[in-house]
Amino acid sequence: MKRTLKYLYTALVVLFLYAPIFVLIIFSFNTTKSHSVMSGFTLKWYAELFRDRTIISSLVTTMIVAVSASVISTVLGTLAALGINSMKKLPRSAALQVNQLPIVNPEIVTGVSLMLLFVFFAARMSFSLGYMTLIIAHITFDAPYVILNVMPKLRQMDNNLVDAAADLGCNSVQAFFKVVLPEIMPGVISGFLMAFTLSLDDFTVSYFVSGSSVQTLPVTIYAMTRRQVSPKINALSTLIFLVVVAVLVVKNIAERKNMKQEEIRI
Repeated sequence: MKRTLKYLYTALVVLFLYAPIFVLIIFSFNTTKSHSVMSGFTLKWYAELFRDRTIISSLVTTMIVAVSASVISTVLGTLAALGINSMKKLPRSAALQVNQLPIVNPEIVTGVSLMLLFVFFAARMSFSLGYMTLIIAHITFDAPYVILNVMPKLRQMDNNLVDAAADLGCNSVQAFFKVVLPEIMPGVISGFLMAFTLSLDDFTVSYFVSGSSVQTLPVTIYAMTRRQVSPKINALSTLIFLVVVAVLVVKNIAERKNMKQEEIRI
């Protein structure tokens, strides 16, 4: 009886979380613009989606910003995690607390503060809000998440491995790429995926720092939904959901393979 209730409770929670997404997917194939009555099946909204230059341009911008920011923040966050891990207890604790600030800080505060900073420099230098400010802003809130993902792997790593590599003739750079990086790679990959997802999904910060010439996909969708929720938005949301599911499936498969390889080694 208890097991049945647990399964029922889990099913209700999953239904509550994913029912809106399933409704959105269903109505992305509706022949009319109605969001309450299913009139028939069609793929015309997907066709119109790929013909919409504004959405495609915003999607390209979002991908460029997300990939650039996630790659840079992964590199910076990994190096920062290595530096923090090598600190003594008190400075390390202080550095980790400072790293928490961009995470717990409300996004609207981060967005407004970054906008004021960029406007301050734009008034004194020859640049305007656009790709560069978007990438810098996304790195600002992506890097702390990378640090949080890499730090546990550094704590789990046996420091004697680095000493053993040095005894075998590796310099510090070789020891990092041959010993440290493979050990912390799961954390690095998790940090990259989280940074990429956050950049892809961000609206608040991007809204303040994007400027008038460049818009990310969430900002474009917000502008479109202020007038009317087009079925093209349903189609776009469906495609994004499927891509996210595919990434999660690939990530889980890769993690299972790594776990099996570690079990074989042990």
